[in-house]
Amino acid sequence: MTKRDVFEYALVRVVPRMERGECFNAGVIVYCRARGYVAARTHLDEAKLLALDPGADVAGVRAALRGVEGVCSGGVAAGQAAGDDAGRRFRWLIAPRSTVVQPGPVHTGLTADPAVEVERLLDLLVR
Repeated sequence: MTKRDVFEYALVRVVPRMERGECFNAGVIVYCRARGYVAARTHLDEAKLLALDPGADVAGVRAALRGVEGVCSGGVAAGQAAGDDAGRRFRWLIAPRSTVVQPGPVHTGLTADPAVEVERLLDLLVR
C-alpha cells in the first residue's frame, strides 16, 4: 500500500468587483507538511473575468496569480518570503485579504503525491 500524507489546499479566487461579491476560481495552492511541499497552479479564464467586469485589469490579475505561484516556488520569485519554509509561505498565501485575487477556505485530504494532487485539483476545480 502506498503511503499517503495529509495535505491542505485552498482555491485562489478572482473577485473582479468587490462591491458585487462575484468570484470565480483561478488557481489552487497545495501544502503537504510531511513532505515540505507547497505549490500553486493557476488558470485565468479571461472571458469570465471580462464578463464580470468588462474594465478589469487582465494583466494585473495575471501578475497577481503569477505572484502566488512565485511565493510557492520560493527563491527570488518569492520576494520577501524567499527565506521562509513551505508552511510559512502557505499560511501567508491563505491569509484573508480584500483584493481582487483572494484565497478561499482551506480544505484537507490525503495524497501519495502532492505534485499530482495540485494538477488534479486544478483540473477538477478551476479549469
